Amino acid sequence: MPDFSTSLFFILGRYIEEMTMKYSAIAAGVILSTLGFSGTAHAEDDAFITALKEGKPLLNLRLRHEEVDSDGAAEDAQALTLRTRLGYQSGTLHGFDVMGEFEDTRIVGQVDNYAPEQAGYPVIADPEVTELNRAAVRYTGSDALDGLVATYGRQRIIYDNARFVGNVGWRQDEQTFDGAKVDYGTGDFSLSAAYLTQVNGFTPKFDANVSNTLFNASWAGMPGGSLTAYGYLLETDNVPDSDNDTYGLRYAGAFDLDAVKLLVTLEGAQQEVEAGDTEYYFAEVGAEMAGVTVKVAQEVLGSDDGQIAFQTPLATKHAFNGWADQFLVTPADGLKDSFVSVGTKLAGFKLAAVYHDFQADEGSSDYGTETNLLVARPIGKHYVVGLKYADYSADDFGADTQKLWAWAELKL
Repeated sequence: MPDFSTSLFFILGRYIEEMTMKYSAIAAGVILSTLGFSGTAHAEDDAFITALKEGKPLLNLRLRHEEVDSDGAAEDAQALTLRTRLGYQSGTLHGFDVMGEFEDTRIVGQVDNYAPEQAGYPVIADPEVTELNRAAVRYTGSDALDGLVATYGRQRIIYDNARFVGNVGWRQDEQTFDGAKVDYGTGDFSLSAAYLTQVNGFTPKFDANVSNTLFNASWAGMPGGSLTAYGYLLETDNVPDSDNDTYGLRYAGAFDLDAVKLLVTLEGAQQEVEAGDTEYYFAEVGAEMAGVTVKVAQEVLGSDDGQIAFQTPLATKHAFNGWADQFLVTPADGLKDSFVSVGTKLAGFKLAAVYHDFQADEGSSDYGTETNLLVARPIGKHYVVGLKYADYSADDFGADTQKLWAWAELKL
């Protein structure tokens, strides 16, 4: 696996890097010119050229094989896909910089026995797609407000641990957002606010026109860590009663106790929708010692009398409630996820194991259990290879499901 991926990505990387360097200056010139920065004076010309020279190409390739074996489907699914991201990030001119990035996902070797590419197979959410992934103008040049960053356009937004707002980075087609975002930081305080008009989902099925307002404020002066307050006010355009308003607090801290580092995370949130109100709770305690990290946690996505449940529509959901993705939509009876995780690094390899026990928040249903395993290793500065496995054992929810991934990634 490492030899194959290294050879493949070396060839592809050299070719695309050459093409990127050839065309990136042209693309950046067009973009910067639209901002009125083409300039006629000699000094302006020098500043413009400097901004181009200080820019850099953006390149990411990820080749991944995924297998899904589910008792809920007659056939096993397989997908072999190559995700390519290619773009350019300019240098700064008059406090502004610009970036643009295209994203393409292709099926390799006709390994496409999966839905939605073919009916009758389990879903693997990596369809073939080519799109503008990111394109944004950013301003960082305010002397009056040092620490202010304003971004407008199609962008990646990740708040905290991506539990409520994230980029769904595990899927080949990541989630990005159209809109305006302002970030400000001074000392231990940071504030971010965004207004979104479009969600570009991890498949075209989840694209949506929205009117979303996001607030996230953090203070790093708490004992051991930081306290974050947030409010995410979501509404899908032209969809009646689609308001989803969530308000919450999150504390994340670490305490050095001689040879052991104690890790603590506590979080609570309230969600209001047209049909009722629900709550979210998360508590995690962990210890890091001799390079090994062990955590015990419980996450509760509450239910309102079994009618509705707490949902996180903009989250990076794959990272939570098991990698088998059985709970991307919270069941109406809610979800109580109790889990233990162990992680370490050994001989350059990242190793992780997680065990989940899933139960309903409302009633007494025992949904099932899941085991997750991960091994990944960087090769040099730009390559990563990995294996990942999920085994969901169903009791009162879903079907027994096993998923296996093998991937290799190049990032410049």
